[in-house]
Amino acid sequence: MADRFGVGDHVTWNSEAGHVSGRVTRVHTEDFDYKGHTRRASEDDPQYEIKSDRTDHVAAHKGGALRLVDE
Repeated sequence: MADRFGVGDHVTWNSEAGHVSGRVTRVHTEDFDYKGHTRRASEDDPQYEIKSDRTDHVAAHKGGALRLVDE
């Protein structure tokens, strides 16, 4: 089972540009539109929108791609 995160959690993920960190801004438990594409999500496999710490970029990822940042 993938990790579970909540709004406000500080997480990190690996992107094409290296490791990125940010805060979870939304948790999706149903399919949703993201940048013109349907992203699949469910109660058992949610997706998370995360705002980057360094830029205004918002990414969407499944829990398996994210790791909680120790603060």
